[in-house]
Amino acid sequence: MSIRLLLCTDLDRTLLPNGPQTESSVARTRFGELAAQAGVTLVYVTGRDRRLVEDAISEYQLPLPDYVIADVGSTIYQVKQQNWSHWNKWQDEISADWAGKSHDELHALFSEIPLLKLQQACKQNSYKLSYYVALDVDHKHLLSRMHSVLVSQQIRANLIWSIDEPGATGLLDVLPASASKRHAIEFLMKQLGFDLANTIFAGDSGNDLEVLSSPIRSVLVANASSEVRDEAKQMALNMGQVEALYCAQGDFLGMNGNYSAGILEGVAHFMPETKEIIGNST
Repeated sequence: MSIRLLLCTDLDRTLLPNGPQTESSVARTRFGELAAQAGVTLVYVTGRDRRLVEDAISEYQLPLPDYVIADVGSTIYQVKQQNWSHWNKWQDEISADWAGKSHDELHALFSEIPLLKLQQACKQNSYKLSYYVALDVDHKHLLSRMHSVLVSQQIRANLIWSIDEPGATGLLDVLPASASKRHAIEFLMKQLGFDLANTIFAGDSGNDLEVLSSPIRSVLVANASSEVRDEAKQMALNMGQVEALYCAQGDFLGMNGNYSAGILEGVAHFMPETKEIIGNST
């Protein structure tokens, strides 16, 4: 059986079983066998930088992807046999949003907001400005304050809030407005000739919500928090995209719906023709 699928997945606590919930023992192997199918183009969509993506591939024995959308959508790599090629045309696509401001100039605009703690240099790039924020901070008020600064400088940016659960801290990324996970996926779809019928995304957290509530067929893995699940459902409802969102429940082929098991369950939901491929894998 031949299939054509652009399979896009977040890494941490989506494909990677690095949350508190248990992983089904055969799920990652089955995921790898699905990804190895000739018609499947595999894309990792992550907040991690290249080094941390490579670390994850090695540590968790993940299949090598065809593309990586890294740094929360601000960079795209094509991967061919360990050769990572940076897509400059994606940088060209997103660069105008910052109105000519460099990374350091943008950081300087927020110098009077002491709640922001700049992340390490390895977590920054030309079009990604990243901060740590304490969890007890009113992040909605903080985002509003930062947005006002950006508007005053005619800068188009996305402020992406998420939580590092193991580190017990808030993460705040400032990106060009067009450097979102959703836009990056849509950019790849257009470049590679995929459409909504053969593209699937999987995620688990707040920085996946834009895709989870979009027309792109999306899977929320079962280990996602109830808060993210409720918000994703409400946003999908508000956007008229309820049919494009699937929340993994577990019990597909005896698996629990967490992590890669949830991804497989969602793929089988949206593309029933893949059930035979997934079911026949080890």
